[in-house]
Amino acid sequence: MPSQISRELLELLDGKNLASKRCEAMMLQTVTEDGWPHTAMISAGEILALNETDVRLALWKGTTTTANIARTGRAMLVTCWKGKAHYVRLSLSELPELKDAKHPRARFSGTVESAREDIAKYADIISGVQIELKDEAAVLKRWEETLEELRK
Repeated sequence: MPSQISRELLELLDGKNLASKRCEAMMLQTVTEDGWPHTAMISAGEILALNETDVRLALWKGTTTTANIARTGRAMLVTCWKGKAHYVRLSLSELPELKDAKHPRARFSGTVESAREDIAKYADIISGVQIELKDEAAVLKRWEETLEELRK
């Protein structure tokens, strides 16, 4: 499997044009201490692809997902985008806390270990998980600020 994400997925995760990605939600899968899969939802405002191999995550502190990543250093990103299902294995390490963060989060730096795209010959994927923001302007502003902090 390739160890980089496709140009299409990079477009979703590049931190640009967040308003056009505001309805897209992705699954971030980790493993709990007792060995069970755990799935969390993340948005385009919480993950940033610096390029095809390097990503950063900004996650809520104190969550099961954050604890799982801190413990194992691993996660799998699953999303549907541009008619394909994408499965991305990530190796992650914790970044230092930003003292002046507008939106304090647990921050992680990651490397793509493998990436796979899936399509079916008998059906088209027309959507993945989609969300509707309750306070669109406020959320988009927070996402932009969060991604800017991930760039530091």
